[in-house]
Amino acid sequence: MLLRTFGWSFGITAAGLALAGVLWGAEGLAIVAILSVLEISLSFDNAVINAGILRKMNAYWQKIFLTVGVLIAVFGMRLVFPVVIVAITAKLSPWEAVQLAINDKDQYESLVTSAHPAIAAFGGIFLLMIFLDFIFEEREHQWLSWLEKPLAKLGKLDMLSVVIALTALLVTSMTFATDVAHGGGDKSATVLLSGVAGLITYLVVGGISGYFEDRLEEGEEEADESVAEIAKGGGTSPGASAVGLAGKAAFFMFLYLEVIDASFSFDGVIGAFAITNDIFEMALGLGIGAMYIRSLTVYLVRQGTLDDYVYLEHGAHYAIGALAGILLVTIKFEINEVITGLVGVLLIGASYWSSVVRNRREGESSGQANDKAEVTSGV
Repeated sequence: MLLRTFGWSFGITAAGLALAGVLWGAEGLAIVAILSVLEISLSFDNAVINAGILRKMNAYWQKIFLTVGVLIAVFGMRLVFPVVIVAITAKLSPWEAVQLAINDKDQYESLVTSAHPAIAAFGGIFLLMIFLDFIFEEREHQWLSWLEKPLAKLGKLDMLSVVIALTALLVTSMTFATDVAHGGGDKSATVLLSGVAGLITYLVVGGISGYFEDRLEEGEEEADESVAEIAKGGGTSPGASAVGLAGKAAFFMFLYLEVIDASFSFDGVIGAFAITNDIFEMALGLGIGAMYIRSLTVYLVRQGTLDDYVYLEHGAHYAIGALAGILLVTIKFEINEVITGLVGVLLIGASYWSSVVRNRREGESSGQANDKAEVTSGV
């Protein structure tokens, strides 16, 4: 199971490190290895979130996530995205941006860094919306019940998460963005516009995927009812509409997953410049890390880990909330990537341990109940 799920990741790691050693020597190999570890540590919570969505999709779309999704993640977000950002902010053609990245790495790094406020605002608000919609939803299992119960009640107010996100964006644009550390000057308008774009992206992509997911569930219920009628000797055969809805739902969920991954990759791409300004070393190192996150996501789904450890999703969403806040703060202040990674790891670790304690308690309660039943029955 482990080799089948992580086999491609192991193979790509070996090939990637070998390629780095050939192209850039021992120093390049070390840089690629460090970037891979950085990406994994920063995006572990991403794997948990993705697993919660991916388990709703069939095996075909899980394979798409591991193939097409990886190409988008590696080449799209880790290689093409920084070049596009430079081209837009510096008003260059894509080819000129590529030439700049190859021939003038320091200038390229400076331009990407100056675009950080816009990137952080977009990603921060998008991730903040994911966290708020989770925390305001009433759910069966509650990790921090003292906090989650009252917030679930507040969540019954329509558009509360949108109001809070816009308030956070407004405060950020009026404080952190007035004199930013990246690029200098007043970036209030840029931050405000980028944050609104992040909010709109979340509402559109999340809304469409949620709509088709609901339609899929309705189609499955109708299909089950039709099967029951056929079993009784009546009714008609279920149509192909449920299959069509499944395709649309899976497509938009896949799109939603890619946008989430993009938001998670922002801090990794920016943080990678502290290690190297070579876009090819960066793409290779972060790409290897992204591959492991993809494999870990599928592993969590196939093992049913989220069902066994019910608080893991809570920890991952709290980590998302922390990352959203960190992204907004980094518009003005530098925050070491080690801190960002540790916050996520600690929150997920705490939620995992809480899940283990809960499972033990449930097992003990079940055992005691069985003992009482045996005594009552006279066994």
